[in-house]
Amino acid sequence: MPELLDRAAVRLDAKAIGRDDAIRQCGAALVGAGAVEPAYVDTMLERERSVSTYVGEGVAIPHGTLAGKDAVHHDAVSFVRFPDGVEWNGEQVVLCIGIAARGDGHVRLLSELAQILLDPEQARALRETNDIDEVVRLLQPAGEEVAE
Repeated sequence: MPELLDRAAVRLDAKAIGRDDAIRQCGAALVGAGAVEPAYVDTMLERERSVSTYVGEGVAIPHGTLAGKDAVHHDAVSFVRFPDGVEWNGEQVVLCIGIAARGDGHVRLLSELAQILLDPEQARALRETNDIDEVVRLLQPAGEEVAE
């Protein structure tokens, strides 16, 4: 299985003019990593219009609708940090973690991300690190090692 978080899908110093721009940037990172077709980004925006992907603590986890599954090449995650924050339905988002998954893989990815983000030390490190390799390491599910 390809690595879930490709270094190419990490942005540590992004700026967005709003929620939809932030989602487009998360989607573009997935496209750039070869995980999805550009059409998938439209389904991420569609999902957000029907249900907010803001999960609290300054984190949003946008992902596509079921209609976007055919545009996914392989399960992947993008990580885009907005140090100045982005207004997201009345909340401020600093970390935007995009998900692309074939089948029902998004459920597993959401669960694994929740476990990581619920750890205050890991969440703080993700908000503060300027090291892409550290982001990749922190977002590995427990028990999985990053390939060197």
